Order: sequence, then C-alpha cells, then structure tokens
Amino acid sequence: MTSEEREAALRTLLPTATHQMLANIPPELLSKMSPEAQMLRRKLSYGSTVVFISAGVPGKRFIFDRAAEMGIKCVVLDHHDSWVKSLVQEGVIAKFLPVDMSQPSDQIFAESARLIQQLGDDGVTGSVDGLCTFCELSVPLVSRLCETFGLPGMKPAAVDIARNKHATRAALKSAGLPTPANTLITSEAEIETAGAIVGFPAVLKPVSGAASLGVIKVLSMEDLKRCFIETTNELRSLVVSSGALVQRAADDSSADAGVDAANTIDMTMLLEQYLDGPEVDIDVVMCNGKWRYAAVSDNGPTQEPYFNETWGVCPSLLPKDQQAILKDLAIKSVEAIGFTSGVFHVECKMTSTGPHLIEVNARMGGGPVRECNLRTWGVDLVEETVFLALGIPSRPMVPKQPHEAFAYAFINAKQSGRLGDTKGVEQIASQEGVVKAKMLCRAGDSVVGPADGLPTWLCDICVAKPTAKEALAFVLKLDAEFPVEIY
Repeated sequence: MTSEEREAALRTLLPTATHQMLANIPPELLSKMSPEAQMLRRKLSYGSTVVFISAGVPGKRFIFDRAAEMGIKCVVLDHHDSWVKSLVQEGVIAKFLPVDMSQPSDQIFAESARLIQQLGDDGVTGSVDGLCTFCELSVPLVSRLCETFGLPGMKPAAVDIARNKHATRAALKSAGLPTPANTLITSEAEIETAGAIVGFPAVLKPVSGAASLGVIKVLSMEDLKRCFIETTNELRSLVVSSGALVQRAADDSSADAGVDAANTIDMTMLLEQYLDGPEVDIDVVMCNGKWRYAAVSDNGPTQEPYFNETWGVCPSLLPKDQQAILKDLAIKSVEAIGFTSGVFHVECKMTSTGPHLIEVNARMGGGPVRECNLRTWGVDLVEETVFLALGIPSRPMVPKQPHEAFAYAFINAKQSGRLGDTKGVEQIASQEGVVKAKMLCRAGDSVVGPADGLPTWLCDICVAKPTAKEALAFVLKLDAEFPVEIY
C-alpha cells in the first residue's frame, strides 16, 4: 500500500460527512474523465467546510466567489486587518478567523490549529474537511496543518524544498535533470567565492522569496558586490501584507502596514547562472502520483535587470516539440521535489542549451493564471484545488483544441514621475475582445521607471481572440498605445 493509499484509508475514518460520503463512492466512478464524473465530484464537494489560509490581495476575491458557487462553506484564516472579513456579511464566506501573523511561525501554527479544531462547535460550519491556500508564503503552514489534522495535502518536506530555490536545484540535480550553476551567499565575505563558482552574467535572488522582489541580474563582480548590499537592504524593508511580499511605505510605521518579512521568509541570497531564451509557465495538476493536466503559456521578455513581467499568451506559440520538452521538464521537476498531488505553477526557460527550470510554485499561479486556463482549456484551477484539498480525485477534461486564446499585459512604467489622467483606460476596456483593463495605480501616484529601480505596474490588460497570434498582437498593440502619461 502506497503512502497515498494509506492516508486515503485513514481519512475514511474521519467523522465529517464529506469524507464519509467519499468512502462510500466507488473510486472508479470518481476517477473518470467525463462531464458526469465532474458533476459527481462537484456534488460531493458541496456543503463541505474548507479552510483557506491567507486571503491574499483583494484581487483574489474570485477564488472565494467560485468556492461559494460550488457550495463550499469557506472559512478564511488571516491577519486581523484582512480585507476578506467583509465577505462574511456578504455571505460569500462562512467565517473569518483572525490570527496574529506577526508571531513566530510555531505560535501561528498553534493558534491556527486551535481555531480550526473548534470549527463546527457553533453550527455555522462543519468540522474541517479540507485546507488550502492560494498564497505562496502560506503553503508551508497549510502543509503542516494538513499533516496534523490527517487531511489531504502536500508533504511538508516537499514544500520546504520547493520554497528553497537552492534545495530545489539540489533535488533536480539528484534526479538527473538540468541544473544551472548556483551557490548560496550568506554574507559579504562569500561574494567573491560565489562569483567565481557561478560566473557572469548571473542572477541574484532571495533563496525563498516570492514574485520578483529582490531579484536582479548582475554582470560582473563589482556589480554583484553592489547589488548584494542594495538587495539585502531592500529585503529588510519588505513586509508581508495580504499574504504577499510588498515594500513598506517609507512614511508608514503602523502595525497595520504589514508583518516584517524577516519573521516569515529566509533572507539568504542565491546566486545562479543567468538563463537565456524564451520563458514559459506550465500549469500542472497532479493527483495520486500522476499528472492530470499540464498547459504551456508563453511569457514575454522580462524587464531586466529586475525581471518584471511584461506579457503572456496561451496557448503557447512555441514549436510543439519545444512545448513537449518543457512540459516534460515541469512534470519531472514537480516529481523530483517529492510532490504527488496538487496544483502547481511551474516556470521554465527554453535556453540555448536546452530546457531549464526557474522555479516550482506549489499552488495555483497568481494574476490572470486561473482565467487563462479556464478560458483557453476550460480547466478551473480553483475548483481542482478544492477537490484535491478534500481528497476528491482531480480529472479535468481537456479539449483537443483550445476554446479560445488568452493574452495579457502588465503595463510597466517607462519612466519615473507622477501618473497623469487615467480616463483613457475606460476606452480600452470598452473595445471588443478586451476581457479586462484594470488600473493598478491612480492618477497622481508616484511611479518608478526601469532607470530608477523595479518598474511600477500601471495597468493589467487581458484580451481574448480566436488564435494566440491574434490575441498577442492585440494586447501588444494596446500596450504600445497605452493612453496614460507620466510627468
């Protein structure tokens, strides 16, 4: 009996209605890939109590809206000032459980476990049926809570490897997968040795960061020495707010400004070989040791040296053989780290020397990733995440041809200054084929251009067209004609 089979057998003994129903349904019925089987999986999840650890930014509201549509009794556990608590009054979530996220991790774990243990006592929800998160920094906590409560979830050891980029590289090397030169830098005294090991150009990044904060391309030893000091100082100014790493405002020292990131993530730096070539995202769904879904999306060239995202398109426009190679590397990387079930956002590059992994994120990708997969392939990664959290098999149905093509652009500030009038964005939003045009800044805001630091994202534009070429051309045209000035 495998560890997954043993855990599944133990879960049949859990006293919740969801797991008792799951135990009474023949596995072969739930494991089919058909509309009828997907409906059965939805019916089985209806009425279950799922705890979401960290709400993320307000833009993640769609997750809770979708879970509510599925009939899930959503319980959100987050810092006391989270925006999500207002969703209780709206009837979207059943409960909000405040936890002081500024505490040491062991205290956060203990308080979270105590609150989860009490679920069902007041009749508002049942006992916990599943746990999940859509926030990178909360993945380790969720894995440990799942282990404690005997619920379906990722192994803490695998999560820790994925969260540590140096450990990820070691796991891939042990599995015989492509691995760029890399080494840790824990102090200024190790800079010259690290530069000699990796060579230049190279990329300096936090070993367990999130997004592209603190990530920078370095071209020489002098560049590395300067960037190490600047980056480590920058990281000390980061806070965790709504489950994400953000810069603390220079004039904001309030308790509600966020939790000091140094209390949450490892600030050790990793230096690794710079990887050339086109970048892709591969969204992967694993269930019981097998991949059930893997879709490749293209990413535009990032804004170097800070690697800020620019655009993306799905389905991929790369040659089919390259897509197959990248998909294979993504799946093997997830397996090499030790994962057997879950939803993963994997980033890779097709370099001049072959495919290479950038990183494995053990959760659904952020931004437009859910809508990208849903519109293009009809696969709802929120739904599949909930199924897996409940121990329900994931078997998404994938058409032979995409429903449509989806592209997006994050409009990067081209220069520093003050943002002008944003009314022109309304005209973009009204155009046929535009799914969304959302300003991420307001008129009068101070923004940063690439000459002065990590560029500010001004706007998020998403479009849908019949083909990937049409969608990409359209969104790049909207980017080039973006009607907001910077003064």
